[in-house]
Amino acid sequence: MSHYAEADLLPLSRIVDLVFCPRRAALHLVESIWEDNVFTAEGTVLHERTHESGAESRDGIITARSLRIHSLRLGLVGMADVLDFRPSATGASLPGREGFWQPYPVEYKRGIRKDKIEYRIQLCAQALCLEEMLHAQVPRGALFYGKSRRRYEVEFDTALREQTEAAAARLHELFDGGKTPTAKYEKKCESCSLLERCLPQITGVRKNVRHYLSQAGRDE
Repeated sequence: MSHYAEADLLPLSRIVDLVFCPRRAALHLVESIWEDNVFTAEGTVLHERTHESGAESRDGIITARSLRIHSLRLGLVGMADVLDFRPSATGASLPGREGFWQPYPVEYKRGIRKDKIEYRIQLCAQALCLEEMLHAQVPRGALFYGKSRRRYEVEFDTALREQTEAAAARLHELFDGGKTPTAKYEKKCESCSLLERCLPQITGVRKNVRHYLSQAGRDE
């Protein structure tokens, strides 16, 4: 099984971009373009608050925050917002702690609950990183939404794991290819912070015009 070198690791968070829109991922990774909007700003504040505290123990559960994680197999590196360790018959060994502990990653999101596949894939990627680093199974985790203040559990089944591994591979292919996919306007574009830089309605129309003129030339 091949592994990536540490210098070739890509940001785990870019998996969300890739699944949402490959062009957005390329604008970030390949062209280094970034723009904030109200949604990204709120998300940044939420994550900063999450990362303010260190580790604590309550009701037998150890909670750590802002932990750097990585996977050489998937070629990803990132940060776990919150990681709970629960007492278990099997799991990871923790320095200074007796017994075994079950890792349980929690990813923080702004707003209310949205059942987005990119969020579940991002969380699963964190779990795969933890499994590689801690040599322990991570069967499930949770997405926490800022407005509802609730956790929603996600099971890392075979299908989700396969989708996550495929997304990581596509992310590297996109970065290594060094090309930004052509824009395609969809309704979801309106909530994207890169809307004004991407201009999907304009660039998409230009592509269609070129295709039309090219096709018209063949028909003459």
